Amino acid sequence: MSNEPRILPGCTVLPPMEDNTPRPPRSSAAPPKGRNRKGDRRKTGDRFGVLNAFVDAGLADLTRTEALTWLVLYRDTRNGTARTSAADIARRIGASKRAVLSAIGTLQQQGQVKRIYRGGMNRGVSVYSVHSTPKMMGNKVKPASP
Repeated sequence: MSNEPRILPGCTVLPPMEDNTPRPPRSSAAPPKGRNRKGDRRKTGDRFGVLNAFVDAGLADLTRTEALTWLVLYRDTRNGTARTSAADIARRIGASKRAVLSAIGTLQQQGQVKRIYRGGMNRGVSVYSVHSTPKMMGNKVKPASP
């Protein structure tokens, strides 16, 4: 047996990786059509700020299920709202639907999630608004109702 690679009929062999042929310099021209680099950054730039605020101010007081529920809702947020079901969240984070519903309730009490539309059978999925930190009332955090 030979150590040379087998060449199939009709295939060409690519040049070796060490090819030092000169390449044209990269231009600082405008980005390709359909993409606006600054616009892309503006859309995603604030998302890291929200994640940082959540980790710094809201994560310490949450259970694992509550934190993962918030993260899934935040990831699903489009145009300011997240549309998903508790069963789908439960499947993605490896928890029960009941645990996710309890977590959503706690997040609502803390002001980190607001349910805009309650879904259900024949009504579709619930719609949520997601916030990084608890909603403030004056200088005090909104108290959790019993």
